[in-house]
Amino acid sequence: MEYEIVSDGSCDLAPDVTKEKGIKVVPFYVTFDGMNYKKEMEEIGVREFYQQMVDKKNIFPKSSLPSVGDYISIFTEIVKQGKAVLCICITTKFSGSYNSACNAKEAVLEEYPEAVITVIDSQINTVLQGLFVLEAVKLKEAGVPYEQAIERLEQIKETGRIFFTIGSIDYLKAGGRIGKLMGLAGSTLGIKPLIELKEGEIFPFGITRSREKSKKKVIEQAKQHFDKIKDSPDHYSICVGYGYDYDEAVRFRDELLESMKDYSNIEEIPIFQIGATIGVHTGPYPIGLALIRKGDMG
Repeated sequence: MEYEIVSDGSCDLAPDVTKEKGIKVVPFYVTFDGMNYKKEMEEIGVREFYQQMVDKKNIFPKSSLPSVGDYISIFTEIVKQGKAVLCICITTKFSGSYNSACNAKEAVLEEYPEAVITVIDSQINTVLQGLFVLEAVKLKEAGVPYEQAIERLEQIKETGRIFFTIGSIDYLKAGGRIGKLMGLAGSTLGIKPLIELKEGEIFPFGITRSREKSKKKVIEQAKQHFDKIKDSPDHYSICVGYGYDYDEAVRFRDELLESMKDYSNIEEIPIFQIGATIGVHTGPYPIGLALIRKGDMG
């Protein structure tokens, strides 16, 4: 059975990548004034989004999930071609995008009862979701059948982690994502929180007082993670994620590669830009790394 891969805009894959790989993206919406919502990538670029954040420091943008109709139009387009749909959505702990996709699935099945549509709650987001979507593409390109690909993706999604830091906790507060980081909210001004995403939620793993120290701690945390699970980074897809400052991301990537020389054979790590869906919560200066087990590894 032929199938197409769909993801919501939280995957933060660049348009040239999604086009090359044939990934259909259902965008999120972003607003700076609470009234005018623009489709990410289509009506507002990621660079423009961050530039506005940097220029307007006291304005906290908001994002809105894709509508049921947005999903219906893409699902219908694929189903009409006689293909199955494999749709990957941001963790339900962060957004209702998965529910929109499930409602769209039901609507499409009413009109096309023979349609085959699977919606996966990835339990992850942003550049990690991007890695997950690319693993789905690799399985498809390797000729892995639809049901087996879904089974494998369900297995590897639990291995996904993001270790990162941010420039300011204010955006997490404004976006209502402070959650398990509440203990940091009343801490001394200027602290740099260290944050881990796992099981669909964010958890603190420490604080520092400088940006450079926080980046080093993030790199150390990755090493500790691999030590803990007794596995090699060679079995994982890894990327660096950043917001506004690409040059900083390059330096961070180089430091990460240098540190991994001691315990892996990895020679290259791609750099992905964190999009508006998560950028509204992190502010313009998130930086960190994402990792997930490769789909073709046993």
